[in-house]
Amino acid sequence: MTILICGEALYDVFFEAERAEGFTLDARIGGSAFNVAIGLGRLGQGVGLLTGVSQDRLGEKLAQTLAAEGVDTTYLRRKDATTTLGMVSLDDKGSAQYRFYGEGAADRLVGIADLPDVAPLSAASFGCFSLLTKPTGDSFLTFAERVAAAGRLVVLDPNIRPSVEPDFGVWRARVDSFADHAGLIKVSEEDLQHLYPGETLGTVAQRWLAKGAAAVVVTLGGEGAVMIRAAGDPIKVPAQRVEVVDTVGAGDSFLAALLTYLVETGELSRQRIAALPEEEAKRALAFAVAASAVTCGRRGADLPRRDELPAVA
Repeated sequence: MTILICGEALYDVFFEAERAEGFTLDARIGGSAFNVAIGLGRLGQGVGLLTGVSQDRLGEKLAQTLAAEGVDTTYLRRKDATTTLGMVSLDDKGSAQYRFYGEGAADRLVGIADLPDVAPLSAASFGCFSLLTKPTGDSFLTFAERVAAAGRLVVLDPNIRPSVEPDFGVWRARVDSFADHAGLIKVSEEDLQHLYPGETLGTVAQRWLAKGAAAVVVTLGGEGAVMIRAAGDPIKVPAQRVEVVDTVGAGDSFLAALLTYLVETGELSRQRIAALPEEEAKRALAFAVAASAVTCGRRGADLPRRDELPAVA
């Protein structure tokens, strides 16, 4: 069975240096969905990426990289279009700010006809600005409904990008639409503050759980992560200490590792996640936090391989 990651594939472009005639730039393959797919491939999971990919040199490099990392490329949809570029600026703490250049780009052109069969899938994951872009976002919402109706796990990671859409009301409406079908929602504390200002983490989580999610997992940056379910107290684990180079890909690494843990322990379903014993839930979160720490210690979205993380008992 395959975990299908649905979303964008692009280049993160870092400013290396300013020169009299311009800038030196460092372009690195990325995109939230692309990173999660690579992360799952590196962790030994069966994974595919559903996205639009350009037919030019940039698109070819994306496809070649996915294949080299063990990601199934049969879900790629080749488009006669450009490739999205995400310009990355880092603050003094290594936190990334993005500005995207992607109007009409390939990863925004996934149509209904591009959607694959649900039968080979164990789960499908959705998030970031591919929730919003048209026609991709609308196609993905249709696909999420199909995946949930087939009894497969729908995973949602909002991963808000205000530079793509500054109106958080637009984000809120679309995230809530996907949450109607989600069995597992992973979200950052920062995204919750953007989406639901003035509401507590617990209030938002309970609303999503009432829609049918088995668990809401919130990443807390330097404070670790917490899992909230309908029954029992919130389950929290601390962050690992690491010298942060930057935080690019940290959330993607967390999600890839969390899904890997659930696969390796046979818990990748809405029902199994809801019934996960507390100690097992803590181990799952700790495994994901460890993966995120590895990524924070390296430049860009350089996600860990399986031998860099502890064995799952």
